[in-house]
Amino acid sequence: MLSKACAPLACAATVVSLALAAPVAAQETAPLRGERYVPTIWVDPDGCEHWVMDDGAEGYMTTHMTPDGKPVCRRGQLCGMMPTDQFFATDGSAINAAGRKRLQEWFKSTMPGTRYFVVAGHTDSRASDEYNMALSKRRADAVAQVGRSVGARIRDIRAYGERSPRVPNRGAANRAQNRRVEIYCVSR
Repeated sequence: MLSKACAPLACAATVVSLALAAPVAAQETAPLRGERYVPTIWVDPDGCEHWVMDDGAEGYMTTHMTPDGKPVCRRGQLCGMMPTDQFFATDGSAINAAGRKRLQEWFKSTMPGTRYFVVAGHTDSRASDEYNMALSKRRADAVAQVGRSVGARIRDIRAYGERSPRVPNRGAANRAQNRRVEIYCVSR
């Protein structure tokens, strides 16, 4: 029994200080070594940026996007721009015969110095965003299919819809410039 009574907090402090003062057996532990984590931006071979955001074992990263949902990409050399009005019917994604032949010849002449291609479809702003995204994807897919038919290595197909206009969508001439399929060449 304790001869003197102590206040609860004082007793607790005494017990803690005694516990801390008790000798602890030395344990041999290997020093922990880890890699220094530095957040970074990783760039795909096609130029799209990914943010490395986690230092965990899973290697988490995310695509760097603009507020409107467009991936941030360091574009390669724009080596071909096809006005879609010359290749597709209005609201269509099938390439006409003359357009197919021109594209095949273009891909064949461009392939020797090109490692691979990135095809990006664009539209004007006359329809809904959802519709334009789907239409630009179908048209980019059609151009990529022509490229593949002659042996071109298509690395990526992108759809931008109306989100990346060359000029403001005011007037018929401007809208025609925005209806396009761009082909980027990535050199060897």
